[in-house]
Amino acid sequence: MSELQQEEGLAGSAADWPKALFYVALLFSIYQIVMAAFHPVSSQVLRAGHVGFLLMVVFLYFPAGGNGRPWQPLAWVLALAGMGTAFYQWYFEADLIQRSGDLTTLDFAVGVLLIALVFEAARRVMGIALPIICAIFLAYGLLGQYLPGDLAHRGYGIDQMVNQLAFGTEGLYGTPTYVSATYIFLFILFGAFLEQAGMIKLFTDFAMGLFGHKLGGPAKVSVVSSALMGTITGSGVANVVTTGQFTIPLMKRFGYKAAFAGGVEATSSMGSQMMPPVMGAVAFIMAETINVPFIEVAKAALIPALLYFGSVFWMVHLEAKRANLKGLPKEECPSAMAA
Repeated sequence: MSELQQEEGLAGSAADWPKALFYVALLFSIYQIVMAAFHPVSSQVLRAGHVGFLLMVVFLYFPAGGNGRPWQPLAWVLALAGMGTAFYQWYFEADLIQRSGDLTTLDFAVGVLLIALVFEAARRVMGIALPIICAIFLAYGLLGQYLPGDLAHRGYGIDQMVNQLAFGTEGLYGTPTYVSATYIFLFILFGAFLEQAGMIKLFTDFAMGLFGHKLGGPAKVSVVSSALMGTITGSGVANVVTTGQFTIPLMKRFGYKAAFAGGVEATSSMGSQMMPPVMGAVAFIMAETINVPFIEVAKAALIPALLYFGSVFWMVHLEAKRANLKGLPKEECPSAMAA
């Protein structure tokens, strides 16, 4: 579990974070709440600030080499540079609108810096593959006119590409960033508040009370608690980290093979991304892209999500019956109503 938390970075305990990161995350949360409540800035500046804070969090937490802690002087240089690009968008917003794509030398430098920082942040979080793929597409935009046949296009200058990516709402500040800044972050924050208020224990105790004493009870508890957790997290990884540390050892204790126990928890947790009302980030992007209310996407996902968890639950029941895996003694299970 500790290895999984290390891989997930911020999924680990806040006590393990660099101290400054806690205050950055706190300011990030306050920024998002104020933006949502009062709308004091334009959509462009909102997105830029969101990306700026994300870059700060990444560079202060994820090391360049993938192990240990970031070297703090470099981490702060990169973090402040990332926030500096957001400040630039806010301070020169009127000038950027008036220039409307006619970049100055300083605009161009800030745009290139932002692209480079996003590439480096993606490398630290996701690995080298994603930046390489993105670099190939950028190279195609710059050099595609030299390719043969149908692969060729009319060609784009580097200033055009920088303007498209770093200034405006169709590049790095496009629809996914807008959805993240206006919806996803707030739902994640809401889920974190519920988690700290004891919702994980509530969901686990409720599932234990209903199914813990049944045939294959521990695995059924994993499925039901993951479904309930999915309603507030929308994240498969967060679900595994929170419920898995309890349900996986419990399943192994009652005779499930380690691989099967891990598989049940992983499969159940991945359903979080389709479990209304939060679901995964794609659901918010989908609603914004096809221009329908998010509630309609959530309603459409409800039946498939229930079928998904129902299928996993039935598979667990059949495996428990085949292997004759009993549940917990009823006296060890909490009352579902009391939970």
